Amino acid sequence: MRRGSPIMALLVMVAFWVAALYIPIGTLYAQDGEKAPVYSYTGVKKCKTCHNLAKYGAQYKVWVETAHAKAYETLKGEEAAAIAKEKGLEKPAYETAECLECHTTGYGASAEVRGAKLTIEEGISCEACHGPGSGYYKKKTMTGLSDGSIEPASVGLTLPDEKTCVGCHNEKSPSYKKFDYKTFWEKIKHSKPEAK
Repeated sequence: MRRGSPIMALLVMVAFWVAALYIPIGTLYAQDGEKAPVYSYTGVKKCKTCHNLAKYGAQYKVWVETAHAKAYETLKGEEAAAIAKEKGLEKPAYETAECLECHTTGYGASAEVRGAKLTIEEGISCEACHGPGSGYYKKKTMTGLSDGSIEPASVGLTLPDEKTCVGCHNEKSPSYKKFDYKTFWEKIKHSKPEAK
């Protein structure tokens, strides 16, 4: 008796893995019948509360000196105005979706996800790279993340990598410069918080 072709089995396996890759990470942690948690942005001021302290790595002090912290403001400059004019944009760069999506955090997210604390002026803040912080900002959760007792994705924490960066640092940008992850990482790197 013939059970099925190897090709059909392969197609089923491929379909399974393709579907698995498109499941949002948060849904992997939802229990049967439960809706996956929706994390919202808390804003850089919330991050600064702990991440400005030397004992936790002072990541905020590093970020505030980077171009990421000033990303929104660059859209108000002469170069941005010239690019907007050259591209034939109807609005200034600081009001244009195609610019804001890479010069701000959470642009285009629903009101529920954007939360009440996130501001456009933050530019590319902590949560642009690490994901909305409502699930992981509390000290107890951060301690669990640092000591390994909490899985980052289970609380919405993204561990950024080169793929995260090339979402914006790519040839779609009118001011694109060749992107070398290691070189650019040196400009923004910060310490990893340690368990306290």
